[in-house]
Amino acid sequence: MSQKVRIALDSMGGDHGPAIVVAGADLALTRHPECEFVFFGDKTQVAPFVAERPALKAASRLVHTDIAVRMEDKPSQALRYGRWKSSMWLAIDAVKKKQADVAVSAGNTGALMAMSKFELKTLPGIERPAIAALWPTLRGESIVLDVGASIGADAEHLVDLAVMGAATARILFGVVRPTVGLLNIGVEEAKGLEQVREAGRILREAQSPDLDYTGFVEGDDIGKGKVDVVVTEGFAGNIALKTAEGTARQIAEYLRTAMGRSLRARIGYLLARPALAQLRERMDPRRANGGVFLGLNGIVIKSHGGTDAEGFAAAIELGYGVVHENLLAKITAALGRQHNEPRQALGGAAS
Repeated sequence: MSQKVRIALDSMGGDHGPAIVVAGADLALTRHPECEFVFFGDKTQVAPFVAERPALKAASRLVHTDIAVRMEDKPSQALRYGRWKSSMWLAIDAVKKKQADVAVSAGNTGALMAMSKFELKTLPGIERPAIAALWPTLRGESIVLDVGASIGADAEHLVDLAVMGAATARILFGVVRPTVGLLNIGVEEAKGLEQVREAGRILREAQSPDLDYTGFVEGDDIGKGKVDVVVTEGFAGNIALKTAEGTARQIAEYLRTAMGRSLRARIGYLLARPALAQLRERMDPRRANGGVFLGLNGIVIKSHGGTDAEGFAAAIELGYGVVHENLLAKITAALGRQHNEPRQALGGAAS
């Protein structure tokens, strides 16, 4: 039997709360029976959903709290009233206390990041964590980070993102030396912000055995799957992510409208049904739901707040995968190698 993976769930997080969290956990359990869950939330709301699912009930326990972080709260507000007692905080705290291997929440992103950083602290040499997202591409999937943990980044932070992203790609994609690119406004070395150009120089001169730095990539290269890991700061990364999600929904709506416009179109739809079903599956944002908080001394997964049960199950399964493959230890080792290299050898970057 595989080793148990203990998953702490913020049951009150997200737009739909316990209904989606519990249903998602039940789906994840059917695919990974070795999962064990701890639900943190209001027992009057959570318990009835769990009781409807005997297998899930047998593989879980519920810790009651009547405090939940609101989606509209600022991180400072959430910390003030949610520290020590909210469902979000308690899920993270379970990871800190080694009572769980990973925490999953669909709640307020800013609050989740603030609480995670406050409670778990960052790994040695990491000043700011990042959110890494799986991105569907023409080649399969890529990892894009940061997609919204913080705004702005200096060269050294971008280099750390590259190292953490590559370590994640090795685990999730099974690539020995993942290709890494820096998101920029052009592929020429003279283009872009100074900190991006400097990060490119450091990565190029480092010749790291852990990653293959290929240079700058542009926005349209992300969907092509040009590299395994796309590195950017959180402001640009979040805009790119939301734009891609919106475009996918836009295309899906165009197709739906076009297919119902005439009898000929409806007949064409019937003939093209298998291909369209495959397209719909590839474009389904639930497949890539879930971002990993990298750079923390513990594993936290952020699910989209408005996801459904299938999407939340995908976020849980992402957490299951990174725990099962020991991502935290591998990232720590990769960062240790990076930070132990003399900065003079990397072109004199500031320490």
